[in-house]
Order: sequence, then C-alpha cells, then structure tokens
Amino acid sequence: MEEPRKSAEDFLHLINQSKRGKLKIYIGMSAGVGKTYRMLQEAHVLLQNGIDVKIGYIETHNRKETHSLLEGLPIIPRRKLFYKGKELEELDVSAILVLRPEIVIIDELAHTNIEGSKNKKRWQDVMDILEAGINVISAVNIQHIESLNDEVKSVTGIEVAERIPDTVLAAADEVVNIDLTAEELINRLKEGKIYDNSKIQSALGNFFKSENILQLRELALKEVASQVTRKVEAEITVGKSLRKERFLACISSNEKTAKNVIRKTARLANYYNSQWFLLYVQIPKESSDRITLSKQRHLINNFKLATELGAEIIRVENKNVALSIMEQCDERNITTVCIGKPHLDIWRIIWATDTFNSLLKRLSKQNVDLVILS
Repeated sequence: MEEPRKSAEDFLHLINQSKRGKLKIYIGMSAGVGKTYRMLQEAHVLLQNGIDVKIGYIETHNRKETHSLLEGLPIIPRRKLFYKGKELEELDVSAILVLRPEIVIIDELAHTNIEGSKNKKRWQDVMDILEAGINVISAVNIQHIESLNDEVKSVTGIEVAERIPDTVLAAADEVVNIDLTAEELINRLKEGKIYDNSKIQSALGNFFKSENILQLRELALKEVASQVTRKVEAEITVGKSLRKERFLACISSNEKTAKNVIRKTARLANYYNSQWFLLYVQIPKESSDRITLSKQRHLINNFKLATELGAEIIRVENKNVALSIMEQCDERNITTVCIGKPHLDIWRIIWATDTFNSLLKRLSKQNVDLVILS
C-alpha cells in the first residue's frame, strides 16, 4: 500500500506544481542598474501582446526615465495604512488575488512589510500570490541574498538588514542579471540618475566605490550562472547515474561561527542544487536545564536561518559529537561534512575525543569529504 500512496502523492505534487504561478526575478549588483526600468519595459511589451499584466508595486525612486514608463500601464492601487501616526503604503495582496491578473509586477522583493501585515516580508507575499496561480515578475539586488550576507559585509562594510532566503531565488523559474560596468554605474550616479544631488558624494565614498562595485558585480554574475546551471541539471535527464551531493553542516551553540557555517554550507548546497542538513549535537553541559537562555535564543535563531536557507534540522543528544556525525552520515547518505575552523567549540569537542581519528577514517572509507569553513 505504501508504494501506491507515494505514487499518488508524487502525481498530486506535479499537479499542484502546474497550478503554481511562474516567478521571474531580475537581479543586479546594486541600486541603479536598471532592474525596475527593465521590468516596466517588459510590462509594456506584454501588454502590447494582449497579456493581462498589472503593476502590483513599483518603486521608481523618482527617477524620471523610470517613472515615465508607468504611463499606460494598469496599476493596482496600494494598500494604505497608518503606522506610528503616518500614512504608509504597501502591496495589496488581497486586491491582486481578487483581480487575478495573468502577470503582476512586484518590485523590491526583500522589502520588510509594515508591522501588522499578514506576512513579515514581501517575498512571502509573492509566494502566496504564486500559490494562487498568478505569475510574478520581481527584482532584488545581490546584497539581499541571505547566504551572501557575510560576503557582502566584507566587501562593503555594510550589513544589509533586508534579506531573502536563497530558497526564494532557487524557486524562480527564470533569473535574469541586469549588468553594467562599474564605470557605467558610477556615471549614472554622477548624472543624478540614481540618487539626488545631496547623496551623490556620500554614495561615491561608500557603497559605490569602484572596487566594491566590481566585487558585487562578480557575485551577481556568479549567482545567475549558478542558477542557470542548476536549472539545466534539473531539466535535462543525464544518461548515467551521478553521485548526488548531500551536505551536513555541523554547528555548536557558538552563534557567530554557526551562522558562518550555515551560510557557507547553504551556498555549497545551492551551487550543487543539493539537499543539506544542519546537525546540532546537544552535549550534557548544554542540556535544556543547564544551557543559558541567550545560547538557547541564538540556537533557535540559527535553526530558523538554516530552515529559511533550505536545510533540514537534526537535533540529537549525545556526549560524543564525532559519533553522532558518523551516524548521521550513514543514515542520510552524506557526501560532505562541513564544520567550522579549529577555534569552534565543536572542533575542540571532537578533537578531545578518542573517536576523532575514527571519524576521519570512517569519512575517508565512505568517500565522505570533510570541509573546514573559515
């Protein structure tokens, strides 16, 4: 009975997938590259071809060239609400679901909704709209990708607060890079096409430094190339069976290094289009009645981060961390184990046990790679 039930569930999943709307995402290295402009251009072409396309939310930032493209496009009025004594506007998801356009344009995918909205983030609104069978065209900058947060911070010195999980990008049916050279982007900034004159010098001295733009551009190009590779691999049947990568990220209660391991493992899994797991081994001194509340809170936040990035969470209680890792590798056919560099608590625990050499030998024997993330 188990096989027919699984077969029926798989077929139902295919049916539901066909009902889901398609998602197209324009991605760029920074503000001002032309993502919104391109979406509006596409909306005009779709409209001219008889497609029911509507503007759900567009932010032109008062850029004259971009704003002029709104003329002639059907716009769904924004939802107005009061927050802290001010009237603010948000995407009206309910209106979109009632009107059911064939395609809706929704800008600024990483936006955080006003408190009291159904969803905390706009990307969650977009997922609801897709589930209703409505197609969406949206846009995001590379610095808003969750797993790239640390890398972007090292490049720009700025920690971006508004982020989207990598799973959102992975769910896109099409990802398009809007590319400009660093020189072109800086010229656009100097000409006042990105920010008003009062902000230009500040931007040139901070985020829009040439070296920053070059590195962000490289990140954007790599991300889109990876997305294309994953789509090709998913859609083309390979004649011979290839080893499917499965990653196991191992963390301790150390908050910062755990985040680093989570984000970097997510990047690896995303690159290989692979399943990945997060393992936390609760040792006796971190039992629920002994661990500090702050560490508990950090662990919960890291579990949430890993879940948003597509991981399956594994929590086990064991005084022998290395043994737990080996057991999970066996049970879940892991191909790559990812841990933090030696100063991590988890590393000291493993190193202190007699089974560390056994772990290395076992991983080697089973053809499992061990990756130490810096």
